[in-house]
Amino acid sequence: MTTKVFIINGGQKFGHSGGRFNETIFQESISFFNQHADFEVKTTNINEEYNPKEEVEKYVWADVIIYHTPIWWFQLPHDLKKYIDVVFTEGYNKGIYHSDGRSSANPAINYGTGGMLKNTKYMLTTSWNAPKEAFTLPNEFFMERSVDDGPLFGFHRMNAFTGMKPLESFHFHDVEKNSNIARDMNLYQEHLRKTFLN
Repeated sequence: MTTKVFIINGGQKFGHSGGRFNETIFQESISFFNQHADFEVKTTNINEEYNPKEEVEKYVWADVIIYHTPIWWFQLPHDLKKYIDVVFTEGYNKGIYHSDGRSSANPAINYGTGGMLKNTKYMLTTSWNAPKEAFTLPNEFFMERSVDDGPLFGFHRMNAFTGMKPLESFHFHDVEKNSNIARDMNLYQEHLRKTFLN
């Protein structure tokens, strides 16, 4: 059976960023899945024009969504956030979500259970200037909170709101001062093999 994979390049061209690192990861992902007959791939680059209705259809089509994003000021870049705002809003009652999940009979419970993508999984990759130790060492900046449970907690709840379930994330650290593309791509390929081929 074929697994349908929708890959989103959220690497934005802005300021001093040319989006090259995330473009590299994006192409690496496409290449990985295209080498295996059991996968079908669709893609979006948020720097290019897109049709919100067609993007909703990609989400609904996919078994797995892969997000590639740099982190700017501890959040998603503004064009990726805009893409999500526009596409998820378009997806109301069209396959992404139908409500916030609550009923007027008991509005205090079941918030966040109205998603329509309950059979879909997603995987997040992020790239950071911060070294991984900034998240793990006592007294360092992120107070021993991981990327997923700290700065990106809201991103994961957003996907949970649609009904999607997370696959293990992959985070690239220290990419501005100490990047090693060959090493990073090897580690990422290993992550893809472990996540999708085992």
